[in-house]
Amino acid sequence: MDRSLMRPKGLARLPDFLHLMRLDRPIGTWLLMWPTLWALWVAAAGVPERHLLLIFVAGVYLMRAAGCVINDYADRHFDGHVKRTRNRPLATGRISEREAKALFATLVASAFVLVLFTNLFTILLSLVGVALAFVYPFMKRYTHLPQLFLGAAFSWAIPMAFGAVLGDVPLEAWLLFAANVAWTVAYDTEYAMVDRDDDLKIGIKSTAVLLGRADKAAIGVLQLVTLGLLGWVGLRLELGVFFWLGLAGMAATFLYQQFLIRHRERDRCFQAFLNNHWAGLLVFAGICLSLWPPVGI
Repeated sequence: MDRSLMRPKGLARLPDFLHLMRLDRPIGTWLLMWPTLWALWVAAAGVPERHLLLIFVAGVYLMRAAGCVINDYADRHFDGHVKRTRNRPLATGRISEREAKALFATLVASAFVLVLFTNLFTILLSLVGVALAFVYPFMKRYTHLPQLFLGAAFSWAIPMAFGAVLGDVPLEAWLLFAANVAWTVAYDTEYAMVDRDDDLKIGIKSTAVLLGRADKAAIGVLQLVTLGLLGWVGLRLELGVFFWLGLAGMAATFLYQQFLIRHRERDRCFQAFLNNHWAGLLVFAGICLSLWPPVGI
């Protein structure tokens, strides 16, 4: 049967494209947004310039959408065998492979146009970000550490933000980068725990599959590394009490997540993954309040 016959027509197709870009599920956007905003506020020592804030916020939406499209394209032959993803539009044929590739190219090109309004250093850094976004979805075929590649992709906006504000990438930026990589691997391992049974059946690799019964302990270690690196940033920048309260709030969410995943139940692991939105928000609030009022006010 021709799968194109299953596709709706005209505006009726819009929900499928929104679903492909995951605009109906903003959690991934927020998990990419928070560390980007951390970096912009730290680099600017307060509120960043309006045009840079708009560029990076729009860029987060575009690149997260592009990442979802290329991820579903890479998984188009596997998603139909996984409970959580079997109804995705590429897996069901409601969107064609050609349409998905065209959408990915359009989103990346749009994000690149935004970067052109920064500086040459940031433009060069953005090329690495595009490569990471493209490579990550295919890593689960070759390594049990695709979450590490996701961490790098989700963290690359940090050196870009510093590059756009300062023209270089100081040590604090790389500490934030490392902290966010550790945090991303931790929460995406929680996410991978949701699909572990299906992934084992179809041969998909992940940190959840690799770690087995050591998953909870490894997540705990990564969460401690995240807190330690963020604390190092706070000490170097002499951030105030609000930052440390925000970091304590993140630590509290991590404890709650450990409680949720204790029995490795699918729904609870997914709930723990979603809880990371609040972890990122608390740290951002702490940074904002510690750097207020901005320099010059």
